[in-house]
Amino acid sequence: MNTAPLENVPLDLSIEIGSLHLKNPVLAASGTFGYGREFAKVMDLSRLGGIVTKAITLEPRLGNPTPRIVETASGMLNSIGLANVGVAAFARDKMPFLRSCGTAVIVNVAGRSMDEYVEVVRRLSDCPGIHALEINISCPNVQEGGLAFGADPKVAAAVIGAVRSVTRLPVIAKLTPNVTDIVRIAEAVQEAGADAVSLINTLVGMAIDVVRRRPELGGVTGGLSGPAIKPVALAMVWKAAQAVRIPVIGMGGIMNAGDALEFMLAGAVAVQVGTANFVDPTSTIRIVEGLEDTLRERGMGSVKEIIGALEV
Repeated sequence: MNTAPLENVPLDLSIEIGSLHLKNPVLAASGTFGYGREFAKVMDLSRLGGIVTKAITLEPRLGNPTPRIVETASGMLNSIGLANVGVAAFARDKMPFLRSCGTAVIVNVAGRSMDEYVEVVRRLSDCPGIHALEINISCPNVQEGGLAFGADPKVAAAVIGAVRSVTRLPVIAKLTPNVTDIVRIAEAVQEAGADAVSLINTLVGMAIDVVRRRPELGGVTGGLSGPAIKPVALAMVWKAAQAVRIPVIGMGGIMNAGDALEFMLAGAVAVQVGTANFVDPTSTIRIVEGLEDTLRERGMGSVKEIIGALEV
């Protein structure tokens, strides 16, 4: 038992995801942190383990019709529609700032076809300052009638294999929960060359205005996030972590350090914080500080002692 004074216990929050080294396991999730600059006014971005950018597509996208966000009883629905500046403008206008943030930059990549994923990854691989790529395979595959790339193990593996062949950057496959068996998808992308998986993306949801008899969202359905999905996310992270050899990054309703600890106990090596950023823009930093406090309180020297320590 460690009997050193708590304040003297050296803390190591660093983790590795393949060749990607993070100073701590707390990442800002894609779609909730803009391009980073928006949050630099309220926090020191260098204290984060990393920033996952908005989804980047080949061409600029205006996104879905408004309204795009609706608050729910314990979370929110969003129907943003992958609005972004496109890969060329991202590399030219957004990356100079991101390179100066002093933390890992993970770019989320989206596409409507296999060729688009490959071309976006190819271009980003030549852009200095990017540490890893998160491949959003929850996107609709227009060549297959709109079915999400991540809904079928073979298609998911084909996307990951294609982007793996054109980049040396670590590839993280972001998995959709809107499937029958997420373990099969995780295993498929692992065999295709993914360095890690991140899960879960949002659950499909809907809200209706009973007075107008119309959907609350301009896109009719949207993605449900926030505390409402945490139990689902935890179960899927635990199942995936039991099945794959590659690191698992957990997300889904993480609002505080206690939530983050649950995911790490379930086997996640890192966590992404999303909806909490809308409630408190400094939530990511609070979670980092909360993890530090937990390690001190328990006399632990490394956050790695928590990962996968769930007793079942």
